[in-house]
Amino acid sequence: MKRNDFDNEYAVIVDQATVRFNVASERIDNLKEYFVKLVKRELMFKEFLALKDVSVKIRKGESWGIVGTNGSGKSTLLKLICGILKPYKGSVTIHGSIAPLIELGAGFDGDLTARENIFLNGAVLGYDKNFMQAHFEEIVKFAELWDFLDMPIKNYSSGMAARLGFSIATIVRPDILICDEVLAVGDYAFQQKCEQKMCEMREQGTTLLFVSHSIDSVKEVCDHALWIEKGQIQKSGMAEEVCDSYMESLQI
Repeated sequence: MKRNDFDNEYAVIVDQATVRFNVASERIDNLKEYFVKLVKRELMFKEFLALKDVSVKIRKGESWGIVGTNGSGKSTLLKLICGILKPYKGSVTIHGSIAPLIELGAGFDGDLTARENIFLNGAVLGYDKNFMQAHFEEIVKFAELWDFLDMPIKNYSSGMAARLGFSIATIVRPDILICDEVLAVGDYAFQQKCEQKMCEMREQGTTLLFVSHSIDSVKEVCDHALWIEKGQIQKSGMAEEVCDSYMESLQI
């Protein structure tokens, strides 16, 4: 990922990015068989392009919803922007700090309590102990988990883990907030609370990238949208127009 200085108008520039995976073309049932074929150079792979020549420019302070059917490449695009994946071709340029909410429970240790995981996850995000202590009450209050602080995370529901992860990731205002369906597992009231928080951050200048199957949520939170199918952009522009075109395609 390139992090060079560039036109301050943009937070994210994805330029003709292609992401390639190699998928095994035959079924291998055990590790021994895999290594035998590997040594004999008999492993066969098929090339799969998860993204194909994708280009998008996102200005600072804009909020973009990314829509498309399952397996269309939405999460792959977010992981590319976060730097988790590298492009096979093309480039990604980022200007600013990123707070990614992509994988539920990322940075959490299931055997530790929520209280302990708050400090652990904060350290993963680059915050020191004093900072986390100063914001501890704010985190727990937003996540609404006072009664479960000393329970191991492994006993949390996915919704409770999402609450805690979102609360930690948004204690400071990042330049870019990336949110991939993590709110879908929460209850309706907390989803509304998170959407309100994202709107407040957007108004304060945070750039938002938001993947959701809830078109109503995308229209509520985002001013722009990107529609991806089979790794290719079908349409980009104002959220209302793009979302309507996407929904129309599902009715054919």
